[in-house]
Amino acid sequence: MRKKRNLILFLAALAAPAAAQSPSDPELYDRALAAGYKAQFLCSGLWNGGRTRDEVERDELTGIYDRIAAAVPALPAEIDKASRQVRVGFAETMPPRTAQWRAGLGCVSLPIGAPAESAGRLPRLSDAEADLGALDRRPWPMGDEGAEAPQPRPAELERVAGSALDGAAFGGRTSAVLVLRNGRIVAERYGLGHDRHTSQRTWSVAKSLAGTLIGHGVQRGIIRTDEAADLTAWRSPGDPRAAITVDQLIRMASGLTSDTAGNRTDDLYMGGTAVADRSPRWPLLHPPGSHYRYANNDTLLATMALMERLPETERLGFPLGFFRRLGMTRTIAETDWQGNFILSSQVWTTARDLARLGLLYLQDGVWQGERLLPEGWREYVTRASGPQPEGDFGYGATFWLMNRSEGVPPDSFAAFGNRGQYLVIVPSRDLVIVRRGYDSSQDRFDVAAFTRAVVAALD
Repeated sequence: MRKKRNLILFLAALAAPAAAQSPSDPELYDRALAAGYKAQFLCSGLWNGGRTRDEVERDELTGIYDRIAAAVPALPAEIDKASRQVRVGFAETMPPRTAQWRAGLGCVSLPIGAPAESAGRLPRLSDAEADLGALDRRPWPMGDEGAEAPQPRPAELERVAGSALDGAAFGGRTSAVLVLRNGRIVAERYGLGHDRHTSQRTWSVAKSLAGTLIGHGVQRGIIRTDEAADLTAWRSPGDPRAAITVDQLIRMASGLTSDTAGNRTDDLYMGGTAVADRSPRWPLLHPPGSHYRYANNDTLLATMALMERLPETERLGFPLGFFRRLGMTRTIAETDWQGNFILSSQVWTTARDLARLGLLYLQDGVWQGERLLPEGWREYVTRASGPQPEGDFGYGATFWLMNRSEGVPPDSFAAFGNRGQYLVIVPSRDLVIVRRGYDSSQDRFDVAAFTRAVVAALD
């Protein structure tokens, strides 16, 4: 009888914490995520993007995740322009969610429960300020002088670009269209309060930027794609994840499990958790290299592998330094509060800066006479190797492949991002196409049709 009574008490003790939780706790957590999202996007939109609060609320804070969409508009936001900080309240008993801007690093979201004053302890870059106006006056592609090709431009291309902007032919809600041919801009359109220097979040176009940074690391001899990622978190004897290579990570073939399709990482993107705490913890589900699963974590882990190999003094400034070597002066890679880059999604950039990245690939990694990516890196990232996704597009190494798209040159490859961010590169036509937008899940831009129309217009 005593054993039975003790068992009942033991089981009751296990159940007590769950039973004691308020039914509203999941709702409160979603409010915390919504507050973090709002703080982050207001902060980044204001001081990375150079936009107004009304513009950010109209564009960046609409058409968002269903989980937080209803809560975001009602949460009170306080903008401190002097310190470049945004605070959004979500509960009377908790500090507001805080996002803090830093020069060269953009905005960082503090963890849930962190007081706003703790932003003073965030890592910062000491030499990130730059005279952007002076940099803009440099000759293209380092600056904006001489960026545009001589007139006249093909009339059909003008019509196609206009159709993309008004949404009539290709769908979605377009904010920028740019077409680069033979190294010069032959079409450029902006809408919704944007111009050539307006930055938007790249979403998953950042994954292709991450792949480019890894390529630069390969060129410098810092990292190899055919070697194990060798993350500190996986070095315990017997950890099977130690066999995962950098190549498998950047091809979405790690074999790791994840909680959702696409591996949304809500607690990282909106909750203020740290990359190093979250991303390495997922267990294997398939042998590495045997299974394709698109996952934010794979890109985050590949980036961690690169950063762990860099000298510690170089890590925080590595992406910014590389971008500025390309004239990408308004491209900012953001970090978590521990200084880990969130290069699966959290980069802000302009249409012209993405065109510069495309030009680097057209030139097979050579920029202004200097090789920044290994010879043949373009062929490497566009080679379908191992498991492939179903659907309209294949996958290389951080870039999507458009060789299944009818009427599109088969060597076309692209960086794709949520809400309609696209960078399409067509080496055989010396062509780069950039499209930025604020699409919803119900109204998406047809990038294959647009690419086909641009190619036809130029032909």
